[in-house]
Amino acid sequence: MSNEFHGLQSQAEPSVRLGPVMQLLNGEWVGSADGRALPVECPANKRVIAEIPRAGAEDVERAVQAAERAFTAWKKVTPSQRGRAMQKIADALEAQLEDFARIIAHETGNALRTQARPEAQLCVDAFRYFGGLASELKGEMLPLGDDILSYTRREPLGIVGAIVPWNAPAVLCSIKIAPALVAGNTMVLKLAEDAPFAGLFLAEICQRFLPPGVLNVVTGLGAECGAALASHPRIHKMSFTGSTGVGKSIMAAAAERIGPVSLELGGKSPTIVCDDADEEWVVQNVGTAMRFTRQSQSCTAGSRLFLHESIYDSFLEKLVKLMNSYKIGNPLDEATDMGSLISSKQYGRVCSYIEEGLKNPDVKLLTGGLPPTSGPLAEGYFTVPTLFGGSSNAWRLAKEEIFGPVLVVIPWKDDAQVLKMANDSHYGLAGYVFSNNTARAIRMAHEIDSGWVQVNQGKGQLFGQPYGGFKQSGQGKEQSLSSLTEGFSRLKTVTVNLTI
Repeated sequence: MSNEFHGLQSQAEPSVRLGPVMQLLNGEWVGSADGRALPVECPANKRVIAEIPRAGAEDVERAVQAAERAFTAWKKVTPSQRGRAMQKIADALEAQLEDFARIIAHETGNALRTQARPEAQLCVDAFRYFGGLASELKGEMLPLGDDILSYTRREPLGIVGAIVPWNAPAVLCSIKIAPALVAGNTMVLKLAEDAPFAGLFLAEICQRFLPPGVLNVVTGLGAECGAALASHPRIHKMSFTGSTGVGKSIMAAAAERIGPVSLELGGKSPTIVCDDADEEWVVQNVGTAMRFTRQSQSCTAGSRLFLHESIYDSFLEKLVKLMNSYKIGNPLDEATDMGSLISSKQYGRVCSYIEEGLKNPDVKLLTGGLPPTSGPLAEGYFTVPTLFGGSSNAWRLAKEEIFGPVLVVIPWKDDAQVLKMANDSHYGLAGYVFSNNTARAIRMAHEIDSGWVQVNQGKGQLFGQPYGGFKQSGQGKEQSLSSLTEGFSRLKTVTVNLTI
């Protein structure tokens, strides 16, 4: 099978207008308390974009204090007014959508056309969606009798701590900020040190429509800044998106104060292709489910492909052709399909998995492999789509989340067998089933032990559908009405004696 890649593009010095590069505390843009800073690299060319504050525990404490002061007044603002603020943020963000998208592409390495621009639009959609749900923050009247009035009311939790990763930093900030603030909470948001600028740009726009201290943003390393936020005794809820390992530590810290958490963690999602689905539209959706145009840096990537043995060779021929067609290069070039990985660390991690696959005598490299060490792709942390074929679901590349464009394909022959393999994972975030027999596909979807399963498509999440994983892929849901009401507010019951 072919190992040819088309359309590799040379890097150009990008022209990107950054927003703030400082952290936001109590409505002011400030450096770290001790003056330390961190350089942030452009992953497409390995050049430093700018420096950000290297925040620590003292900065987190300042942010929490600001959020505490702001909460007293913000919680009394009516939900409809808070919702209107989110709508104004959406309008202002939409007016600067292209600048926003270019920042996302520049700092993450995600291609502007296929990923960064759609992500910027999703941020607008998130603020509009949750702003429109403000009127749903309501309780119920309970019919307990003529001499007693009993009702429930929705109240904010208090200060929400939020930590986001680098793979989709803008939209992940948005789906935490918007519902938390609509519900009447204030927030301390910790950005990923590898990709902070989209979050800071977003915070600057939010700050135009919010009182000081309602949204506070800190930047720094996970061990110094993120850990201080997760363990802070006056944080009322932690909302975290990231790795399962860090999620466990956040859950442990929350147990000390008996605080709620929502965790959107890792995944090793199965994609099942049935014997009646050897068609081009299925191939295209398998590529979409694998998130190749995000360099597969997605926790929902369908990175375990279970392909029926009767169509194994013919399907893979089409899939390899698709994988080799992606144009890889400068994220800011409109022709680019795939950009770069985020960092040297991630690049080394992905390459180590590929090297392990190449050394494994029980698997076969079908396309891709290690990235080139010279030429245009060597200028940044670029990899190529890679496909390994094997017969077992038990080896490391089929078990562990790689977070790079490395797909493992495994043949199967009966439904019970493939469902057992699909569920043989401590992850349970997403899953995909493809079959022209819709009833069969739905039955298989019901048996997959994941929080989100798609049938005959490989698309991304939609606002309104509760999104979250099972098992070690997380706890709680996001992006829906229930995540707003149940995730960012608490229910109080008030009972009144009417005989007095």
